[in-house]
Order: sequence, then C-alpha cells, then structure tokens
Amino acid sequence: MRVISRRYTNFCWSTIVRHADCLQKMWEYNLKKLLTTILTTSAATVGLLLAGTVSAHADATYTVKKGDCVWAISQEYKTTIESIETANNIHGHLILPGQQLRIPGVNAQDLTSQAPATPVVSAPVQQAPVTTPTQPAETQAATTTQTTPAQTNETVASAPATTPATESYSGDNLQSYVLGQMQARTGVDAGTWNHIINRESNLQPHVVNGASGAYGLFQNIHISGGSVQQQIDAAVNLYHAQGMQAWALY
Repeated sequence: MRVISRRYTNFCWSTIVRHADCLQKMWEYNLKKLLTTILTTSAATVGLLLAGTVSAHADATYTVKKGDCVWAISQEYKTTIESIETANNIHGHLILPGQQLRIPGVNAQDLTSQAPATPVVSAPVQQAPVTTPTQPAETQAATTTQTTPAQTNETVASAPATTPATESYSGDNLQSYVLGQMQARTGVDAGTWNHIINRESNLQPHVVNGASGAYGLFQNIHISGGSVQQQIDAAVNLYHAQGMQAWALY
C-alpha cells in the first residue's frame, strides 16, 4: 500500500508540474503577442504623428518672378526675410528671376487655402428701353387746338377788310362806305363817327394838319398817309386801344 500511495503521489506532482509548465508557456506566449500588438500599434501611431508633423511643416517652393524682392515674398507667405535667406543661402538680398526659393515652415496646402478667391464678375443687366406711349392723333389735335393762342379783339378788328378799292369813292358814296365800316367794326353808331369825321377833316381823305401832322379823315396822328381803307383800319386800331378818348369824346 505504501508503494502504491507513493507512486500515486509522484504521478500527481508530475501532472501538476506539467500543467504549470504549460500554463507558464501559454502565459508567456500571450504576453509576447500582447506586447507585439502594442508595439505595432504604437509604432503606427507614432509614424502617423510624425508624418503629419512633417507634412504640416513641409517647406513650400516659390519661383522668383521679375520685380520680386525678398521682403515682398516674406510678406506674401507671412514669414521673415531672415528665414527665407537662411534657407536659400541668399546674401545681400539678391534673387534672380526663375530662381527656386524654399519657403521654410510654409505648407503648399496652406498656400492654396490662403490664395485669394477669384472675384466673380456678374454680367451687367441690360435694361429695356422705356417706350413712351404714342399719343392718339385725336388727342394731339385737341392739344394743338387748345395751345393755339386765341386772337384778341384788337387783332381781329385790325385786320383789313376785304373790300374793293375806296379811292374811287367820293361824296355821299365815300361817307356811306366809311361810316358803315366804322359802325360794323367798332359797334359805335354811324352818327357818332359822322360827327367825328366832319369835325376832324370835313370828309377830306387826304387832308394834313400842319401843326400836329395828323392825317386823313380821322386826323390820326399815328399815320402820315394811306388810302381810305388804310385810314379806316388805323382808326379801328386806335379805337380799340384808346376808345373814344382818342377823339376827345367821353
């Protein structure tokens, strides 16, 4: 019995040792695998960070154009003259057209974002010409008629009558013609005009007053000659201008 018990105990211990050894190896394997994963992930992360940092600080390249200077380029890229000259080994601020300059600390992507946007020019809007409505012919005719100045009574009265020549009139014939014209054109009765004519000229159509220069049937001082018809026209005008006061009546 003692021999069997000892053998069984040895067997148990050997089994436990073997299991412990297996557990240790499995633990070591898993630990190595975990460490490998952690290291791989960390390396990738660090690489991305470094790549981003390098990309963020990548230098831009600028081609010098005619008329450029280091100061203007530094202002355009918001950097300093010293950094540009140091990065490109420039002495005395001398740069040449076509020269490639490295702009330190400026990313080309940043330059794209800083580039001014092209202004959008909108096409001018053409306005349609304003058309003035044409005034109807009837309205234009009415307007023309309304804007025509009316003739005054004096103008109408002063128009020469379309009568035959009166130089052949004499005596009663002349008197009848003159009195008829004056009454019709002034509205004053023929008897009043007969009194004026007889008093002024005694019915003499070409008599002249030597003192005043008055002329004709009505002794009109505003004329110095003329036919009987012209004297009648002048007398009518004088009446419309001064009334009967022109012959010292009323």
